[in-house]
Amino acid sequence: MADYLGLLFFILLILGVFAGLKILAKPKTRTEAEFERNAAESVSGLGASMNALQKVLDPAAAKAKEVQTQLKEGRYNKKKREGKANGREN
Repeated sequence: MADYLGLLFFILLILGVFAGLKILAKPKTRTEAEFERNAAESVSGLGASMNALQKVLDPAAAKAKEVQTQLKEGRYNKKKREGKANGREN
């Protein structure tokens, strides 16, 4: 009798896992506004924490990102160039 109870338990377990995966695999239907709202909410908190963690773990990448931003804005090495234009060498 115990063998049948064990077999029944495993059969129910397998059927439960299968049904759960089937439910989780079904896509949710939502509007574009809901999608945009959820995307904005999840990115704000998670993205900020991931950026901070990345800066701590890889400071060289943080410096590279800062330099790229400065290059795009046109202010990278600006003080050095201004000093050379005035006749002073730094």
